[in-house]
Amino acid sequence: MDFTITSTKRRCRGMTLVETLIATGIGTVILMDLMSQDIRQVDALTSYATNRLEFSGTETNGTAYTLSYTYDPTVQTTNNPTGQTLTRTKTKAGVTASKVLLTGCTYLKFDMFQRSPQTSTYDLYTASSPATCKLIQLTWVCSRDVLGGRLSNTESVQSAKVVIRKQ
Repeated sequence: MDFTITSTKRRCRGMTLVETLIATGIGTVILMDLMSQDIRQVDALTSYATNRLEFSGTETNGTAYTLSYTYDPTVQTTNNPTGQTLTRTKTKAGVTASKVLLTGCTYLKFDMFQRSPQTSTYDLYTASSPATCKLIQLTWVCSRDVLGGRLSNTESVQSAKVVIRKQ
């Protein structure tokens, strides 16, 4: 196999760290926009695990649907090409549509909280069941190997809280 350099200018040969950081930031904003939009509009949380959320909702035309977010923590391999991913699955009128939202996610955790805040703080009480959940917190870390695994470009911990409006 023969590898040739297609560009003679050093600055045109690959992505820089700045380009990678900007792309990561934009990707995070888009991911959170989609997830927060979905979660805010559901009717209720029906099932909870630290790596899976399942919601029930109703479209504006009255059609019921279920929405789930699932994090697969297994490492990506040739036998499991979809490892370490966050997947969104929506089932409406018997039709299921799945979409991978995030890959290379080394850590992701969902937490659920009640409506009422703790006394004298901005913290919320942890919900004991999905029926009492009013707020979902997502925490994740994504990383990529740079230069054939010699360097690890790791994003810092990202966290967001999303309120279920109809609950």
